[in-house]
Amino acid sequence: MKSHTAKIENRREVFVWMVYDWAASAFTTTVLAGFFPIFFKSYYSEAAAATVSTARLGAANSVAAVLMGLLAPTLGAMADKSQNKHRFLLFFSVCGALLTAGLALVGRGDWFLAAAIYALAAFAQSASLIFYDSILPAITKRQNIDLVSALGYALGYLGGGIVFAINISMYLWPAMFGLSSEVAAVKISFVIVGIWWIVFALPLIYQNRKHAKAKSPQPHTAFKARVQQGLKQIAQTAKHAKQLKTLLLFLIAFLFYNDGISTTMKMAIDYGMAIGFQSSDLMVALLIVQFVGVPATYGYGKIFSYFSAKSGIYSGIAIYLVVVAWGFFMQQTWEFYGLAVLIGIAQGGTQSLSRSLYARLIPAEREAEFFGLFNLLGRFSGIFGPVTMGAIGLMTGDSRWSLLGIATFFAIGAVLLWRVDEENAERELEAVGERPVHDQ
Repeated sequence: MKSHTAKIENRREVFVWMVYDWAASAFTTTVLAGFFPIFFKSYYSEAAAATVSTARLGAANSVAAVLMGLLAPTLGAMADKSQNKHRFLLFFSVCGALLTAGLALVGRGDWFLAAAIYALAAFAQSASLIFYDSILPAITKRQNIDLVSALGYALGYLGGGIVFAINISMYLWPAMFGLSSEVAAVKISFVIVGIWWIVFALPLIYQNRKHAKAKSPQPHTAFKARVQQGLKQIAQTAKHAKQLKTLLLFLIAFLFYNDGISTTMKMAIDYGMAIGFQSSDLMVALLIVQFVGVPATYGYGKIFSYFSAKSGIYSGIAIYLVVVAWGFFMQQTWEFYGLAVLIGIAQGGTQSLSRSLYARLIPAEREAEFFGLFNLLGRFSGIFGPVTMGAIGLMTGDSRWSLLGIATFFAIGAVLLWRVDEENAERELEAVGERPVHDQ
């Protein structure tokens, strides 16, 4: 389905919404993809073998995923019923920021405490994104969803990249910043991320608070009652799920191809180190991804608003398949930088278009609940890929062959996505008595 952009009328509201991506992306770049995996191996879990520390880190990611699985749908449904998205945003943003800064207090060798804090911080970020994403359909017209979603991701790349550039500089040249060592630089970086996150989350929290007050007042309900309402909402969703076949098909497709994207992001440093690259080179490559992602993500949203979100996702999957093939034969450092450029082009655009396409498939007035499911699958899709890579690597004895697992996830996702049709999704929503988001 083609979608042409119109003038964005409430620009200030849209900009404030995008700023939260600028805030939360600091955690993704510096902690999730950057420093924590390396620091966990070399400092928190220094006495353990590489395979053991990898298993511990994988377990931490799994714990965060399980928490999302247990709580995300209920949280989303509760937010839809209570209209208090700003409170949830504030709570999870503050928790995530404090937990991230708290990593600086964890001592050498205390891997269990580090893993626990990291898992809770990762959960807090994912939970906050449920409410952030659910605001998107309410602040822009249908024809602008692709562009606004892309702009959010682009600003996130820029904000995350700026923080990461500062943190990398401290890590490479600690003396220039008055720091005693690389360890001190990493710990200060965790504190900087926590401060950055909460400071730039405040504008969206304040704006959403004003909107909640402006709406017609609703009767006060106790926390227990809101939980019960949320659970009833989930039961209703499950009841209709069999009839929302297009929505379910997209979610399954997203689970597969986003697993490829998440695995590429989380395992890039491990893979690069396994085939002989230096950690400093890998950090530079991650920085390239961030700053290439800024214009590339915006370009994706702009270009594919004239075609379709689905065609944009396909182009991203194609680029990732090129990345996998090139990565298999890669030998030189410059090649890793080249792959970073390609990933920067495809990553944000593919994810932003996935979010905007999903926003067109879900029912109105239940955005937070359905984005809870969307973020839940996004989190789970970071589990299966690394496990598959590890299994293939162990069976073959060569890390390069593990890339076949990522390619498989992209291929399956692309095949399933082919059958997703927006018009069918609208008819299915109407058949169960729901309205599409853009009909609001």
